[in-house]
Amino acid sequence: MTRRAGAWVVLGLMLVSLGAAAWAQTDSRRPSPGATAPGKTPAAVDPANPDTGFRFSLDPKASDDGMTLQLSGPLRVLFLLTLITLIPAVVMMMTSFTRIVIVLGFLRSALGTQQIPPNQVMVGLALFLTAFVMAPTLRDVNEKALKPYLANEIGVEAAISRGLTPLRVMMYRQTREADIALMVRLAKLDRPKSLADVPTHVLVPAFIISELKTAFEMGFIIYVPFLIIDMVVASTLMSMGMMMLPPVIISMPFKLLLFVLVDGWHVIVRSLVTSFG
Repeated sequence: MTRRAGAWVVLGLMLVSLGAAAWAQTDSRRPSPGATAPGKTPAAVDPANPDTGFRFSLDPKASDDGMTLQLSGPLRVLFLLTLITLIPAVVMMMTSFTRIVIVLGFLRSALGTQQIPPNQVMVGLALFLTAFVMAPTLRDVNEKALKPYLANEIGVEAAISRGLTPLRVMMYRQTREADIALMVRLAKLDRPKSLADVPTHVLVPAFIISELKTAFEMGFIIYVPFLIIDMVVASTLMSMGMMMLPPVIISMPFKLLLFVLVDGWHVIVRSLVTSFG
């Protein structure tokens, strides 16, 4: 579990470093529009060229030629901290966390145990199950993108492309075609013929919609046996004339007994993990 948790930390740091390095490297390698070689006349600025004009740079060593908008040190730190704040939400939406945490929430509601297990336990279990499910994908990201980039074998753009590929394959396998078609239609794009033709900004929301639908379907299946217990207990109390006694008080022990007898946690975890196969 320690290695899987460490993989999440490495992935987050990789995304931050790749994003910042890509921005800085792109601006530092791009020639300045106003800079000219010694002895040469400055060339006229072409308004049709998108590379001319003002640029935004995070590189503190970028040339101050009046055409590059640079950020001071504190603003660069603020920008990186903002990226770090957004990364957990982005990573969770692009993994199996959404389905797992929703199903566990449905389970607690079906049992009627209020705050048992606590939110910290539910979220912690969801995170570790997510790390378990995403371990093969994270391993591919580490082998194909992170290690070559840290070894200076590939550039930033190649590392980002290679790192996104395993995530896109995983999301594509879990996404329904109807949801992809919906997002493609809303984006007004041509019909994609393969995964390579589906942009990431279209695939991610389609993946989230599919995950929500699957989680609600699993939640409904979980609710059915516990709902039957509630109905039986409520009918029995009414037939005995005990209409003032809340059925929940009587049905909760039977729900817990049923859940323990069928080894409920084993069944739920196995169903969640195998649903991503």
